[in-house]
Amino acid sequence: MKYQKRKKALILLADGTIFYGKAVGNKDGTAFGEVCFNTGMTGYQEIFTDPSYYGQLMVTTNAHIGNYGTQTEEVESEGIKIAGLICRNFSYPYSRAAADKSLEDFLNDHNLLAISDVDTRALVSYIRDNGAMNAVISTEVDNIEDLKKQLAEVPDMKGLELSSKVSTAEPYFFGDPDATYKISALDLGIKRNILRNLAKRDCYIKVFPYDSTFEEMKSFNPDGYFLSNGPGDPEPLSAAIQLTKEIIDAKVPLFGICLGHQVIALANGISTYKMHHGHRGINHPIMNLLTGKGEITSQNHGFAINREEAEAHPEIEITHVHLNDHTAAGIRMKDKPVFSVQYHPEASPGPHDADYLFDQFISSIKDHKLQIA
Repeated sequence: MKYQKRKKALILLADGTIFYGKAVGNKDGTAFGEVCFNTGMTGYQEIFTDPSYYGQLMVTTNAHIGNYGTQTEEVESEGIKIAGLICRNFSYPYSRAAADKSLEDFLNDHNLLAISDVDTRALVSYIRDNGAMNAVISTEVDNIEDLKKQLAEVPDMKGLELSSKVSTAEPYFFGDPDATYKISALDLGIKRNILRNLAKRDCYIKVFPYDSTFEEMKSFNPDGYFLSNGPGDPEPLSAAIQLTKEIIDAKVPLFGICLGHQVIALANGISTYKMHHGHRGINHPIMNLLTGKGEITSQNHGFAINREEAEAHPEIEITHVHLNDHTAAGIRMKDKPVFSVQYHPEASPGPHDADYLFDQFISSIKDHKLQIA
């Protein structure tokens, strides 16, 4: 396949800027979404299947993508969630014994358009300077004016509710039914490795759809509640925000990650905003203000909570900050067992500096059980 003549392709940004490349394999087509980039050198399969990336065109900054193939177990959901892939060098052969298929076959199985031979350094630099924006990738290189018209109709990520696109339609269970702890988890776009991390800490999890009520989640008689990561703008998630207010009022253990973190902030009257180009990678530095220790973390978010409002809130304490731009990366409530972070302690393939947060959640559950005993 790599020796075939490949079709020309382009990336057209919403501001009219164009970058050129070639279609991966012999695939043609067009895909729309918000263009963003991830700086991770590994973990491309996990990135592509992460529901938080739903509706986004992913630019990978690592020069070679596909060199270690794909493996069935290394997915974060039931299928690819990105809208399209943009990379520099696409590796058709792969050299990992544990892999079960090539990345090209994996993408073809999910009918995903990918383009390579793109000057990704120039593209990423442009996004850093001008911000994440809508874009289109296409092999219709002679149809630019029509692509511009179609791109103009694509809604902006700001104000866009996307959890309904990736959440489970029906509740389901994960883990050992005889586990010590029961968790009700709200699926806003949950990653499978979050469930694995809870299950290996002796938890049995019931996963609920994004628009579930407190009464529905409470009916499982859980020891704690969890709000997952997910795509899109948190502000339109009115049902999840109301649910979170009720969980907080019940004074029961609650843990939120990423979108769940933002929903907890909104439930406390703290606003969120769309970032210039977001945080996406596996080497983001975090300072834990409670311990004074630094953490290298995996991150994937284009929205953040208002730090000034969080600092002024009488019931909120900022627990973690991002050392690159000083955004609030973690909060907790002062008089309730509620906490959240704006990054991924379940990071797969890593790093694992922050997986203690799952242990913290279990400790919170244990303390609460003792208090009500």
